[in-house]
Amino acid sequence: MLKIRVDENIQTATLAGGCFWCTEAIFKRLRGVMSVKSGYAGGSKENPSYEDVSEGSTRHAEAIQITFNQNIIPYEKLLDIFWATHNPTTLNRQGNDVGTQYRSAIFYHNDGQRQKALKSKEEMEKSGMYKDKVITEIVPFTNFYKAQGYHQNYYDRNLEYPYCQFVINPKIQKLLKEFKKDVKEEYAESG
Repeated sequence: MLKIRVDENIQTATLAGGCFWCTEAIFKRLRGVMSVKSGYAGGSKENPSYEDVSEGSTRHAEAIQITFNQNIIPYEKLLDIFWATHNPTTLNRQGNDVGTQYRSAIFYHNDGQRQKALKSKEEMEKSGMYKDKVITEIVPFTNFYKAQGYHQNYYDRNLEYPYCQFVINPKIQKLLKEFKKDVKEEYAESG
């Protein structure tokens, strides 16, 4: 009988912080992150298209699913970076991206993640990082559908696109400034 070894240090996190092009570009640069997929989470329609989600009727959020090694980057660090690289105080909006698909949400995969997310949110609120009330949803993970191929690794494939330059690049620069020790060596200087 073939035994499959499961590494309990490899975990999954699902986060929504506005446009998935932005969040994917940030989290793929972190040490200990093995993969990041852009997709749709938390809605009602199975296998939605980008157009379905964009019209706002599916209740899906643009989200990322992260596979990470918690011995290298703990879930709490992912949450610290999540809070710092999007605005968790705006309802269904990140900058000019407006709609329920751009809401801020943490989709926890187990009770440990739920407890850590609640504690992290409470600590972040007490820190005064944001003057407005944090409206980020902390909800159980129910589903994730990978987005179409052209959405994957979007930032790195479209660096010259104005959205990448004016919206995503400032977030990457903030990551490099505030979390440089957590960034993979190949991204540490250039972003």
